[in-house]
Amino acid sequence: MKFLKWFLIIIGSLLILGFAGFKYMQYNTKKASPEETVVYSQGGLNMEVFYNRPGKKGREIFGGLVPYDKVWRTGANEATTFTTNKDLTIGGKVLPAGKYTLWTIPGPEQWTVIFNKKMYPWGVDWNTNASREAAEDAVRVEVPVEHVNNVTELFSIAFQPEPLALTLTWDQVRVAVPMAP
Repeated sequence: MKFLKWFLIIIGSLLILGFAGFKYMQYNTKKASPEETVVYSQGGLNMEVFYNRPGKKGREIFGGLVPYDKVWRTGANEATTFTTNKDLTIGGKVLPAGKYTLWTIPGPEQWTVIFNKKMYPWGVDWNTNASREAAEDAVRVEVPVEHVNNVTELFSIAFQPEPLALTLTWDQVRVAVPMAP
């Protein structure tokens, strides 16, 4: 009877410590890469991007921390989401109204930007590979890289109003994904 009592106390304590540790790590991870939501609302078109903003922190970003020619979750922590209330034309392809996860394949001079139909709870698996399933891709588009003079410390996503584009900027790299309702 004493054994069972101590066994249950130890198991209960381990569960409480595990939960507290998980919450602590979740909080500290979020602090390092803060959440951001950007919104575009014009002429009945409403778009929203939810993402986490990793920092440069003196690191080499593209071709280093974010390898070239590999799928990137396009931010940190959870998979980045993109929502639109109207169909969009992106790179000559139609993206139906809905919610998507946003993925990229960075390259030195060109990126592939991917809108994926599936919602993923986290951006990477246990081996730090992107969680994305290619069969769920709704639209893939190639966009050129623009090298800029100013360093952007925190990864940033924004909507450019004229001409309408989704922009991704980090370090000295900027890409713009042209879109039309």
